[in-house]
Amino acid sequence: MIGKYLFKSERLGFRNWLDTDLHKMAAISSDKEVMRFFPATKTKAQTASFIATMQAEYEKSGFCYFAVEILETGEMIGFIGLSAQDYECEFTPFVDIGWRLAKHTWNKGYATEGAKRCLSYAHETLKLKEIYAVTPMLNKKSERIMQKIGMTKVGTFEHPLLLNDERLKMCVLYCKKSKL
Repeated sequence: MIGKYLFKSERLGFRNWLDTDLHKMAAISSDKEVMRFFPATKTKAQTASFIATMQAEYEKSGFCYFAVEILETGEMIGFIGLSAQDYECEFTPFVDIGWRLAKHTWNKGYATEGAKRCLSYAHETLKLKEIYAVTPMLNKKSERIMQKIGMTKVGTFEHPLLLNDERLKMCVLYCKKSKL
């Protein structure tokens, strides 16, 4: 561990969640624009449950969707990281890479930089052989990040947790295999 961070990229620090992150993450997850490609925004209680789930996943697996801070300012700006997925689908279970960042940090390269660093952590430190990423087909910005970090498109599918949402149910699936 590097100080309070598990690992760092050039501009970002990655750490486990603190209870004090609730207010900031709840604000991010209740922002309609941030959550545009999700079925709904999240309440403070839902965000608290998410943080508790991530803390438990880190304790169990050594990874989670990590809380991310800008190194220069110490500001917590959301999450970038890894999470085990086991919803009912032909390619589950798998480890997903994902991100959700505060709107004022968009278009600064943080998601791409952080996701690249999380991929190297997954492959080099955790020795995971493959990492997947999923996003609704409408979310071209996230799909572009998947491409920028060297992931390969595997295909499209109807997400079983989004079947009741015509706008979001068709998703893309990307994969990055370890070279180790």
